[in-house]
Formats: sequence, structure tokens, C-alpha cells
Amino acid sequence: MSTIRNIRAFSLQELKEYFESIGDKKFRAIQAYEWLWKKNARNFDEMSNLPLGLRSKLAEDFDMNAITVDATQLSNDGTLKSRFKTFDGHLIEGVLIPTEKRNTACVSSQIGCSLTCKFCATGMMDRKRNLTFDEIYDQVAMLNEQSEKLYGKKLSNIVFMGMGEPLLNYKNVLKSIDRITAADSMAMSPKRITVSTAGVAKMIRQLGDDQVRFNLALSLHAPNDKKRDEIMPVNETNTIELLIEALNYFYDKTKNDITLEYILFKDRNDSIKDADDLVKIYRQVPTHLVNVIEYNPVAGAEFIKPAEDTTQLFIDHLAKNKVNVRLRRSRGKDIDAACGQLANKDKLMA
Repeated sequence: MSTIRNIRAFSLQELKEYFESIGDKKFRAIQAYEWLWKKNARNFDEMSNLPLGLRSKLAEDFDMNAITVDATQLSNDGTLKSRFKTFDGHLIEGVLIPTEKRNTACVSSQIGCSLTCKFCATGMMDRKRNLTFDEIYDQVAMLNEQSEKLYGKKLSNIVFMGMGEPLLNYKNVLKSIDRITAADSMAMSPKRITVSTAGVAKMIRQLGDDQVRFNLALSLHAPNDKKRDEIMPVNETNTIELLIEALNYFYDKTKNDITLEYILFKDRNDSIKDADDLVKIYRQVPTHLVNVIEYNPVAGAEFIKPAEDTTQLFIDHLAKNKVNVRLRRSRGKDIDAACGQLANKDKLMA
């Protein structure tokens, strides 16, 4: 059985104990830890202030299992999609979304997804495995490097809205956020991080019990159980009533922002009656915002984007009923980087 371990699973104290065990100084552990979490080294050769012999010893005793950028694709609107490769050869995608006020990283939490939402390209893939906390962290670190290189500024926000259901990879997602927000790492404010879920009520309540400090978004996408069952099978065991109860529990425990995400589909959930039903849900949840999202075409999915005037009528009706609503225009549509489109298409990326 292999004794090779992932060095990034070690705490600083555990690294100090390791360096002592091989007869080296404790300060070497601090140097190595800084390379892992401050300088984002992806192999031991990069740890240039460690003696060559020590770097070789680390490479013998540990793996790093860092993900790498396999390919990138730049949208006409400046959105950059990256295809990342894991140490065991799987592909995932992450997106850098620049705007005037912020640069946002959209990251994945699983390789594929098990929830089979009918409108989502990732939902048509099998779930291969969960991403580890450090693989999630790698995405953020590399998207941050891309942000600095392309746009001259660091990431301002992170959204867990890429491939997979974050709450079905609960421990790794929370541990990745701990690393992202740690003072000895990226030191990102948790208030600038949003985890999006298709709606796993039990785990939403767990977030409340764990008193997390980041924000939560619920991918609602339908105003009643009948319509939601048709497009999101997860709703069969996580009804809107259960989700409302869970969201209220989460808010009571954390007071963190909650957003409702609502993709409009032509003739499915875009009527004024649908808007009225959405208002009723909004009034039962301590949400600060409803994000109405443009639908982005996905091969094999039988959904159509509504006409612009239908979308505007829907939004106006929500606003008239005192809903804090915003239309989220899709970014990166020309490179399949928009909401619901991440699926690792085997096409050439520059």
C-alpha cells in the first residue's frame, strides 16, 4: 500500500512535526507552508528557498495533486473559461467573469453532477467524484492569477456555481473556503463568497448549524413543486416548503445573505401567474435579492429563452410587488461559459 500522502492535507503543525522527524528545522515547515498557500506552488521544484535535497525528499514522501490549466477560451465580452485537468486525468471548468466593479471566479465542486437538472449541461454528465478541498482552492488561485494577468486586479468575488452540487461535497467545499479565507492564504472575505445550491434542505440546515459566514444562493427556477419536479428531480425529496423552512433556519443561525436564482424558460415559468407565485415564495424567505437569469441554450435540452418583452414584464411585475429583483445578463455565451453551459465539450480551446 502506498505511503505517499497529499502534503496539502497537512496542517502547519503537522508539517513541523514531519520536518522534525527527518531531522530538519521547524522553520522549513513555515517556508513550505507559504509555498503551498501563499505562493500557490504546484510542484516541489518551485520551492526555491528549500535546499535541492530537501525538495527531492518532499517529492519522495508527498504528492501535491495540483490541478493544471489544460486550455483556456476567451469570450468576446472578456469572460475567460478555463478547462482544468486533475492529477488523475479528469476535466473540470472554471470561469473568470470581469466587470467594471468586480472580477468574479465561478468554480466547480464536483467532476460532473448527480442531480440531472434538465436545463443544465453538467446535469447531463455522470458524477465521477467530488473535488478535494485543495483542487477547489487551485481553481480560485489560478483564476486569480489570470485576473491579475489579464485585467490587472485580483478577484473580488467567488461563486460556487460551476460544475456539481456544492452541498453534496459539503466537507471539501467548507474546507476550501476555510483555506481561501485564511489569513495565511488568500485572506478573502467570506462575505464575498456565495455558494449556490439546487436545494438540499438537510445540508442548508447544516450550514446554519455550522454558522458559516459566506452567502447562499438557491437555484429555484420554478414557482411551485409541480413545475420544479419537472425540471429539477432534486425537488421530489426537497420540496419548496422544505427549502423555505431550511432557508429560514439558515438565516436565523447566520444572518447571511440569501439570493433566489430564477432562470426564465419560455412558456414554462415566465407567466404573470408564475411571477405571482414567486412573490409568495419571496415573502416567506429572508432573501435580499431575486436574480432573474437569461436562459442559455444547452444541446439536448428542450428549453427556449423567452422574448425580451416577456422577460421585462415578468421583472416589472416582481418589482411592482416590492421584490428586490435584478436581471442577470449572461456572460461568455459564445464560449459556452454561461450559467448552465459548463460541460467540458471536446472542442479546441486556445
